[in-house]
Amino acid sequence: MRENSDISALPRILLEWYDMHARRMPWRVPPAQRMAGTLPDPYRIWLSEVMLQQTTVATVGAYFERFTTRWPTVAELAAAQDADVMGEWAGLGYYARARNLLKCARAVVERHGGAFPADHAALLALPGIGPYTAAAVSAIAFDQPHTVLDGNVERVIARLYDIHTPLPGAKSELMEKAGALTPQTRPGDYAQAVMDLGATICTPRSPACGICPWRAPCAARAAGTAAALPKKTPKKAKPVRHGTVYLAQRSDGAWLLETRPDSGLLGGMLGWPGSDWVDSSLPMPESAAPLAANWRETPGEVRHTFTHFHLILRILQAKVEVDARPTTGHFVPRENFRPSDLPTVMRKAYDLVRTPSATAL
Repeated sequence: MRENSDISALPRILLEWYDMHARRMPWRVPPAQRMAGTLPDPYRIWLSEVMLQQTTVATVGAYFERFTTRWPTVAELAAAQDADVMGEWAGLGYYARARNLLKCARAVVERHGGAFPADHAALLALPGIGPYTAAAVSAIAFDQPHTVLDGNVERVIARLYDIHTPLPGAKSELMEKAGALTPQTRPGDYAQAVMDLGATICTPRSPACGICPWRAPCAARAAGTAAALPKKTPKKAKPVRHGTVYLAQRSDGAWLLETRPDSGLLGGMLGWPGSDWVDSSLPMPESAAPLAANWRETPGEVRHTFTHFHLILRILQAKVEVDARPTTGHFVPRENFRPSDLPTVMRKAYDLVRTPSATAL
């Protein structure tokens, strides 16, 4: 940022912009209502922040509406069956978040009588709440001057100060700069304003500098470097793993499923029985079929990308009689089976079996 810029004026300028241009979201209290005294529901703020980790606003909206319709309060979520919550979460990915969601809801009920604590340290002590989520809930729900630093804010601050240190190494510098801007007045609205600025104006590609409320003091705009920031350390290529899944359907339409262990990827989720997932440089892992049947390989394969690796699955399928006795898993009657309850990678396998001529990608 240029030396003659008045840093103290930036929060006021941004809040004036936010009052006119705030995005409408189902968990957000609009700025006019907030200034009139309407307070956000900490439960809805917390839930939205957990859902928004690694997921876009466009994707989260429908999930948030379903969750809050089915479980309107943290106490009702805490009392929910694990399988029901995991089923509603299916498709959002990063399933450890869903497990931590339940742990946190139950801790709020057990430790705090069903009300999220306003104390920042108490929020940090809850399961699954890290520094970012604690700061977001403290600021947005309780209007405390905590600094929220998500990807949008990192981009805004890197450009405002023309910071070229690559991420993630730049995080501490970006946090220091962002913290210096966080105001004591309306910190909750300010936190949402700077996130909105990054999401709608200071976008990753082709930032709309001409209509940005911070265009005058923006050092990267003056230097012509905005589109290149923030810089990021190149990522290593993701390894590829492979494995096998078994899809068995009884003659009465029931499907053979298993509940995966609580720990590890897709923990606690429904899935198809199958092998371990091993590096693609190794032979296909040995796996025992979950029951004796005339297994045949489905043409095509499932391809799915996780955070740290790509996965390729081959599918073996079989039709079995109603008296089939699996060694692992359990049959789910046709009327109780919902493909939407499956995590995305398992649903891809189902879709491939249902449309054998297609390849799941």
